[in-house]
Amino acid sequence: MTSDPQGRPNRRTRAAVIVAAAAAITLLSAVLSGLAVVYLGGQTDSGQPAVPLPSASTSPTRTTPPRPSATANPSPKPTTSKPTSPTRTTSPTPTDSPSPSPRPFRFQPLWPFTSVAEAIEWQRQYRAGGQQPWHLDADQTALTFTTEFLGFNEVDQVVSRTIRGDDARVAVGFHGDEGPLIVAAVLHLVRIGQGEDAPWEVVGSIDSTLTLSRPRYAATVTSPVTAGGLITGVDETIRVEVRQPSSAEPIGSFCCLAAGGERQPWSTRVSFRGATDPALTIVVSVGAHLQGVERFAITGIRRGG
Repeated sequence: MTSDPQGRPNRRTRAAVIVAAAAAITLLSAVLSGLAVVYLGGQTDSGQPAVPLPSASTSPTRTTPPRPSATANPSPKPTTSKPTSPTRTTSPTPTDSPSPSPRPFRFQPLWPFTSVAEAIEWQRQYRAGGQQPWHLDADQTALTFTTEFLGFNEVDQVVSRTIRGDDARVAVGFHGDEGPLIVAAVLHLVRIGQGEDAPWEVVGSIDSTLTLSRPRYAATVTSPVTAGGLITGVDETIRVEVRQPSSAEPIGSFCCLAAGGERQPWSTRVSFRGATDPALTIVVSVGAHLQGVERFAITGIRRGG
């Protein structure tokens, strides 16, 4: 500051001092106002939001991911395994034995077995040594029944078959003079016993142009017995026989009954003797046009007292 010779400040100097003092006051006032804004919650007098002052509490913090400790369990590794082979189902071996509780047989067994017990006995022998494997073939069973048990040697062909599970329908026939095979009968076969090696059993026939409806299927009969049904044909000659598995020849027969027409009824009585098996087979046949036996039908009965 300059002064006059007498030591008093001149007029300019006083003015400068006043201006400087005013500026200092103004600056101090502004600082105090800002501190008041921060303290009062971040708003100015005009109501506009104030810019917050940086502080240690508002600085962003870094979060460091925790490091895995030495004792933590490692992530499980994917395991690889070899595909397992499918389980094989094998046929019964000779050491296997039939089920001790075979399923009930709801048909009249005719041939080659007269009971479930006989079929189970064959299963034991087959598993032990493979005896008579043809019992497992429905076609062979039907043909053997026709040619050997019934004695119809000329009916020696399988014309067709339908097999559904344990049930089979096998059409047997012969070669005519010309054309396709001729069906003589459709035999009904059912598996008897239990297991994959249950044998086939002839239980009856599926009749069409020659039927055998009397006596009733599985009826208990004594001699003589009345046999009857329907026939379609011209100049037919009907023959009736009674057979049982233990006898090579018929135990009863009747020949002959003339018949013909369209679904015409026929009936006759036949006597038999020497019946020892529980199951008997009645067979009716016609022929003599092309060969001795051209059509036949069967039914099963039970031997009476």
